[in-house]
Amino acid sequence: MWLISLLICIFILGIIILIHEFGHFIVAKKSGVFIYEFSIGMGPVIFSHKGKDGIFYNLRALPIGGFVQMAGEVGEDDENVKKEQFMCNRPWYQRLAILCAGVFNNFILAIVLLFIMALIWGPTSNTPRILSVVEDSAAATAGLQEGDIITSINGHEFTSWDVGQIYLYYKNNNEAYSFGVRHTDGTEEVIDIVPKIETDTEGNETKIFGIQIDTSREKNLWESIKFAFEKFWDVIHSMAITIWGLISGQLSVQSLSGPVGIYKVIDTSLQYGIQQLIYITAFLSINVGFINLLPFPAFDGGHVLFLIIEKIKGSPVNPNIENVINLIGFGLLMLLMIYITIKDIIFFF
Repeated sequence: MWLISLLICIFILGIIILIHEFGHFIVAKKSGVFIYEFSIGMGPVIFSHKGKDGIFYNLRALPIGGFVQMAGEVGEDDENVKKEQFMCNRPWYQRLAILCAGVFNNFILAIVLLFIMALIWGPTSNTPRILSVVEDSAAATAGLQEGDIITSINGHEFTSWDVGQIYLYYKNNNEAYSFGVRHTDGTEEVIDIVPKIETDTEGNETKIFGIQIDTSREKNLWESIKFAFEKFWDVIHSMAITIWGLISGQLSVQSLSGPVGIYKVIDTSLQYGIQQLIYITAFLSINVGFINLLPFPAFDGGHVLFLIIEKIKGSPVNPNIENVINLIGFGLLMLLMIYITIKDIIFFF
């Protein structure tokens, strides 16, 4: 079973990476940029094909990324390439389009998958409306009722339960969680809830509030379209507040997952069938797109930041400085990945 999960994990990540890199590739090619290589994976090449266009299409050993190697990504770095074929010499808007094309493709893939999922199995509501309250639970004791809409947690307002659940993971110095609720009669109040703590055999604690959120929604074409875009935005919003939580110290780095954590999620998702796998693929595609948008060196967003600086100052950033910053950023990213992977492996076993 673990082998099937591993192969599915590699396949899903491969599709997401392929879609992302193809975005960079096709826009760069259409813009007249000279391309050396289109690779899926990292590390040693295990399969290579040179196309009629002179580009090497490679499959590499480690399924943890991919890249498109273009001439002149930072400066004119090859005397055998025509001056106009260097990426750095293309118009500003073309370079911006090349850098953003991978993210755009990931987002389109996610929206299409979410739409297909909703069309086949029906869309779900993400309004934080309570369907039921477990008898004698923490929520019931505090006074939450069926039909209440949760509007905030510990002062953080939201309209989507996806976002609301992230705030439940934010650090809370009190035993109680303050839930802002809107009752069915339109009145609003803040209710303090002290969740019950359950500990599993491995010592992991789970906070039990005792509520079930209403996910029912009408099944039709229009609702499926709405669901795809709403869910897409909810995931983006959830990721944004997750990043902010990490920066502000509200969330621990322990909450992050790497390739091993992704494998574990996919392995668990197999128990729930193809629908859950489609959702996980969409979710991971949004993640890859969002992370690449961050203005951090080595990400697409980092390159976009340099491009914006160039536009503001009227001249390119010194290529040597840009290379050094990107190398430092890549090194820090690798250290974080190693830490997260080790943490995931320890947790897994």
